[in-house]
Amino acid sequence: MAFLRDADIDPAPLNGKRVAIVGYGNQGRAQALNLHDGGIDVVVGLRGGSGSANEVEAAGLEIALVEDAVASADVVMMLAPDEIHGALYKEIEPHLREGAALGFSHGLSVRFGFVEPRADLDVFLLAPKGPGTALRSLYKEGKGMLGLWAVHQDATGNAKAIALAYGRAIGCARAGLIGSSFAEEAEADLFNEQAVVWGAVPEILVAGFETLVAGGVSPEVAYLECVGELHLIAELIEARGIAGMREVVSNTAELGATLGGTRIVDESVRARMAEVLAEVRAGRFAEQLSREEAEGYPRLERARSAARETLLEQTRKRLGGED
Repeated sequence: MAFLRDADIDPAPLNGKRVAIVGYGNQGRAQALNLHDGGIDVVVGLRGGSGSANEVEAAGLEIALVEDAVASADVVMMLAPDEIHGALYKEIEPHLREGAALGFSHGLSVRFGFVEPRADLDVFLLAPKGPGTALRSLYKEGKGMLGLWAVHQDATGNAKAIALAYGRAIGCARAGLIGSSFAEEAEADLFNEQAVVWGAVPEILVAGFETLVAGGVSPEVAYLECVGELHLIAELIEARGIAGMREVVSNTAELGATLGGTRIVDESVRARMAEVLAEVRAGRFAEQLSREEAEGYPRLERARSAARETLLEQTRKRLGGED
């Protein structure tokens, strides 16, 4: 798979172009600031009364009402929460210039039909593979974050060039841009969130902590063993890969991992992972996300509240000296 880096990409397709960032959350803030630092004409579009307005102004960025920002722009990046993209697109569509480029950093809303872009628009994906905070800090250090690019709709013939130039402008091409598709990016990302890093890994940490405590181990020791060492393995894997990580730990740890890992992650787990992927591709999660937003996020609120009250979280606070 080819990696495209700064030297491979022509920045000219963004020359003289105005970029509207719609939404000033994790990705919106980072991308707007990176563009601004790189000399791109950028405006942040917010609704009237948005709580982010003071933060945008303090950062030295231009701010405008969403409809005005969109109407003034050649490239519009949809960086608001995925679940509101459908309603947001209907709101901004009348203001989009003919032949403008509409960009996304996650393929979900296009892949699952929340947004059906107007036929005259270039529609592209530029997805940094990490949080906006890291995208911003890496950029300031002169580094970059790997990203995926894709084109969903090429109305003008310039969609690929704009996507790549945009990825270069926010710093992703410093590390490398990888070609993908809206479907591949959305499905892989949703699968990971549910079945691997964001879903399964925290649950394994909780289960391990609770198993040790139930077996008579103090919460503090259980936390240090099951949660406290997570950043160490993450750093080793990032630096050396999984094979390299195993080669630098002790023989005791390596043998324990060899014997225990496949007992926990067995064929039944792999089968359930396959079920998650099939459900993602069938649109089941997209439907659940839409319903959750429509109902005011009750499931998320319950989960957040429950997580704050667990023994694991209380132990973390004690070890960290928090009240």
